[in-house]
Amino acid sequence: MGSPGAIGVFDSGVGGLSVLQHIRKTFPHERLIYVADSGHVPYGDKTPAYIEKRSHTLTRFLVGQGADAIVIACNTATAAAVASLRDTFSIPIIGMEPAVKPAVAASKSSVVGVLATVGTLESARFAALLERYGDEVEIITQGCPGLVEQVEKGELDSAHTRALLERYTAPLLARGADTLILGCTHYPFLAAQIRDVTGANIMLIDTGEAVARQLQRRMHSELPQRASGDGTTRFFTSGDATAATRIMSALWGDTATAQTLPHEFL
Repeated sequence: MGSPGAIGVFDSGVGGLSVLQHIRKTFPHERLIYVADSGHVPYGDKTPAYIEKRSHTLTRFLVGQGADAIVIACNTATAAAVASLRDTFSIPIIGMEPAVKPAVAASKSSVVGVLATVGTLESARFAALLERYGDEVEIITQGCPGLVEQVEKGELDSAHTRALLERYTAPLLARGADTLILGCTHYPFLAAQIRDVTGANIMLIDTGEAVARQLQRRMHSELPQRASGDGTTRFFTSGDATAATRIMSALWGDTATAQTLPHEFL
């Protein structure tokens, strides 16, 4: 067996913890390293070039920490950077994209709604998804400015969060959508609140479990001699470490002590 490595995971902020939870269940003995780029959140209103640069910076940090597989736990960062990251780093790099295919299969009304950041909805990768599946069902997209920030603040149950959810889901429901894609890794943390607004009959589609399975397949085929790690999880942030520790612990469901990234990666 080779020496143990680590799985590195990054997101614009704390939303990628929804993906990290699935990865931990799939890899109970692996060493996980998570970076919340909360000093630069949200990515949804940044340029693709800016997001690509941050993605390379965070990947370099994770590789330097021993990561030999990377998960981009962010739809917007995947759209902006996954191709260039794969060109630059010779390790498995797994990205995210809105789960249009399973949503199309799940919808009975043939109307699917997509809740996502503006950056994801405007990306070429998402346009290709729409072109691939748009003939099978009606796909309605809805940008959701402000939702990422509410999760970053830990305000999952606030009146403002509910007002945003009502505003963003109403046009999708009015068009007959019975399936909603959570097209941002922050949004699964709002699943209970979304169901409270939409009713229990609406199907919510989250891609975290599928990403963990894809990571498992890639590591099995590309890193077959790799030894397991020690089962630890380390957390880093480019934002305020005290605030990140509080929010991450609440979302992670256990103590998650965040360290500040070294200065050169901020």
